[in-house]
Amino acid sequence: MNDKNIRKIVIVGGGTAGWMAAAPLALLMQRRNASPCEIVVIESPEIGTIGVGEATLPTIRFYNSSLGLDGADFIKRTQASFKLGIEFRDWGRLGHSFFHGFGDFGPRIENRSPLMYWQRLQRAGGMPSYEDWSTATMMARANAFVPPTAEANPLASSYSYAFHFDASLYALYLRNYAEARGAVRVEGTVVDVEQRPEDGFVAAVRLKDGRRIDGDLFIDCSGFRGLLIEEALGTGYEDWSHWLPCDRAVAVPCACAQELVPYTRATARESGWQWRIPLQHRIGNGHVFCSRFISEDEATSVLMRNLDGEPMAEPRTLRFKTGRRSKAWNRNVVSIGLASGFIEPLESTSIHLVQMGIAHLLTYFPSRGFDPVVTDEYNRMMRNEFEWVRDFVVLHYKATERTDSPFWNHCREMSVPPTLQARMNLFKADGRVFREGEELFTKPSWLQVMHGQRLNPASYHPLTDVVSEEEIAKFLDEVAGVIGACANAMPTHARYIADHCAAAPVGVA
Repeated sequence: MNDKNIRKIVIVGGGTAGWMAAAPLALLMQRRNASPCEIVVIESPEIGTIGVGEATLPTIRFYNSSLGLDGADFIKRTQASFKLGIEFRDWGRLGHSFFHGFGDFGPRIENRSPLMYWQRLQRAGGMPSYEDWSTATMMARANAFVPPTAEANPLASSYSYAFHFDASLYALYLRNYAEARGAVRVEGTVVDVEQRPEDGFVAAVRLKDGRRIDGDLFIDCSGFRGLLIEEALGTGYEDWSHWLPCDRAVAVPCACAQELVPYTRATARESGWQWRIPLQHRIGNGHVFCSRFISEDEATSVLMRNLDGEPMAEPRTLRFKTGRRSKAWNRNVVSIGLASGFIEPLESTSIHLVQMGIAHLLTYFPSRGFDPVVTDEYNRMMRNEFEWVRDFVVLHYKATERTDSPFWNHCREMSVPPTLQARMNLFKADGRVFREGEELFTKPSWLQVMHGQRLNPASYHPLTDVVSEEEIAKFLDEVAGVIGACANAMPTHARYIADHCAAAPVGVA
C-alpha cells in the first residue's frame, strides 16, 4: 500500500451534494482493494435537502451512467420526468417567449451551423422562427418525447435531454447506492472543527454528542454556511450580486396539472422570475426575486397566485448571495455544492456545478501531501466552471427590452462582466458566437438565448454568401418539415413515461 494515499474521506453534509460526492467515491474505492479508503458521510437530521435543483442539464446522464445506474429504475424511484429544455416567458419583453432546447439545429451547411444561414435570410424578412430547426423545441411544442436513437432519422435526432426529479428522493437513491458500496453514514450535527496547529489543515470534526471523526480529506457539503471552507478556514467569498441582484427564493410544491410537459418553464416577473418544474407526482414552483425591489410577503403572494394546482406544503423562503468561494479547495477541504458558491437555478446549473466539482476532484484527486500545484489547478477549473455559468445567466437579465419595473430597468442598464460583454458585442456585429474551452453551454445555447432575447445582429457571417438564397431556403424548408413531422409522430411525454418508467403512486412501495 502506498503510504501517501488518502485513507479516509469525510463528507460533511448529506443531501444531494453530499451523496453525489459519496457515490462515485464509494464505487472507486470499492475497486481499489490494494489501498482501501474509508468514506464517512456526516448528515445532520436538522437540515433538509434544498429543492431548487430539481431541474437538470443533459450532463446528469453522464454522471448516472458513470455509476451504472439503471435508467428506468432511477426515473421511477425519483418521480422523474424528462426535460428537453426551458421555456422562457416575458424575458425579452412582456408577451414574448422563446425556448432554449437541448441540441443543435440539424445538418451543417458548408461546415457551418444552419442557423447562420437562417440569420442571412431572416434579415430579408418572412422567415419563421429559428426554433423550427430545433428538434427539442419542436418536440416540446408537440408535448412529445422519445429518447434519441442511432436508428432515428438524423435530421430529427440532433437533440438531447435531461431530467426533472425530486432532489430528496435522488439523494436517498444515491445514499443507498453509496452505502451498498461501503460508504458509512453518521447521523449527527457538527459543533466544532479541529485544525492542525502547524498548518491549519482540518484534522477532525466533533459532533454534538461528543463523537470525534478524523480524516485525511474533507469534503464540505454543508450548504450556504460553508462550515469547513468558510467558518473554519475563512476562505472568503466573491460576491456577484452586482450582476445577479436576486437574493431570495420562495418555493412551494403544488398538485400536478392535467398535462405533463417535457420542459422547465421560467416566467419573468416584475422583480425576478418564477420556475415551474413538472414531476410525476407534483410540480415544483419557486419565485426568485430581489428584496431591494419587492418584499418577501409580496413575492410569496405572486408565487401563490400563479400555481397550476393546490399547494402541497407551506411556502418556504431561501436567502442567498450569488457568487463563489475565493477557493473551492483550501488546504485539505474541498467545497461542493452550495458550500462552494451559488448561481440561481435559471438554467438548471446547480446540480451540474456539483457534478463538475466531483468530476474535477476525481481528476485531481490528491495524495496526503496535498501538492499545492494540484489544488491550484482544481481551483482554476472550478473558477472557470462558475464564471462560464455566471455569464450565461447574466445574459438573460441584461438582454431585455423591459421597461415596466425598476428591477428590469436596473438589469437592462447594469454593466456586465467583460467576458460577457465581448460575446454580446461579437454577436451584435454579425451573429457569431464562440465557445471557450470545455465550457458548459454550447454555441447553439448561446444563439438561442441571444436570438430569444431579441438581440439583433447588424449583419451576418459573410461566408454564408457562398450558397444562394434559393438553395438555403429549400434546404431549411426540407429540414424543418422532417423535424416537425417526426415530432408530431412521437408519443406524448406522459404516454412514454406510462409505458416505460412510471413511478409508483406516492405512498406505495
